[in-house]
Amino acid sequence: MVAATYASVSVAAVLICAKMGAWLFTDSVSLLSSLVDSLLDAAASLVNLFAVRQALQPADKEHRFGHGKAESLAGLWQAAFIAGSGVFLMLESVERIISPSAIENGPIGIAVMGFSIVLTVVLVGFQMYVVKRTGSVAISADSLHYRIDILINFAVIVSLLLASFGGWILADPLFAILIVTYMGIGAYKILRQSLNDLMDTEFPEEDRARIRDIVLEHPKVHEIHDMRTRSSGPYSFIQLHIEMDHDITLLEAHNISDQVMYKVEAAFPNTEVLIHQDPEGIEERRDHL
Repeated sequence: MVAATYASVSVAAVLICAKMGAWLFTDSVSLLSSLVDSLLDAAASLVNLFAVRQALQPADKEHRFGHGKAESLAGLWQAAFIAGSGVFLMLESVERIISPSAIENGPIGIAVMGFSIVLTVVLVGFQMYVVKRTGSVAISADSLHYRIDILINFAVIVSLLLASFGGWILADPLFAILIVTYMGIGAYKILRQSLNDLMDTEFPEEDRARIRDIVLEHPKVHEIHDMRTRSSGPYSFIQLHIEMDHDITLLEAHNISDQVMYKVEAAFPNTEVLIHQDPEGIEERRDHL
């Protein structure tokens, strides 16, 4: 996970330098929006670097459930930063529509955008590999930034082609507005995912159903209730009650619980499972699931 954050910071630094030069040569507002997006990526990647390092710290005396929420807090910061930058770019685009100006040195900007696309595609591929293995919220949010960056770069190329070779000057600010809109959608997704983690939102229904099926596969488990699930950065937590015959020994109930726990943890990596044993048929349920 940490390697992915270092990679994203490095790529963002290279893209900022390239796009800064291209913007100075072209004075394109759509290219400026791509530059600002790369600045956001760099800032977000730095935040993720610290957030991921913090989230991976083991649980301690004061943080019994670990430090995974650091990733979600970083996601909130990213969403707010993206939204603020979007407002700036929107105002800049509207001003350029009111007072349009010609694009200079279009081919330079197009070449830089092409280079940016290739470099970003390589980074996104690496990030998605890491997310698939770890389920990291912070890396997933960072990867979303760079996937947006790929589309932004394509949009900038189209706008530069239209403005430089097609004579349509307004294409530049109009494409910039489209880019800002897409950035806003991305910010909303990051915000929603981060808030879900911070508010301990339950797993999706399909995951909860899968947990139930795994638990009830054990022949000595008759029912399951009071299931509670939540996520904290790269880690997840599952709590549930299982019902078994009332006349089995405590040792047998313990062994059955362990067997169920190991199967659930195998199906949901990086998850801590806590199981309470109940005799079948008692009336103590708070949440019949």
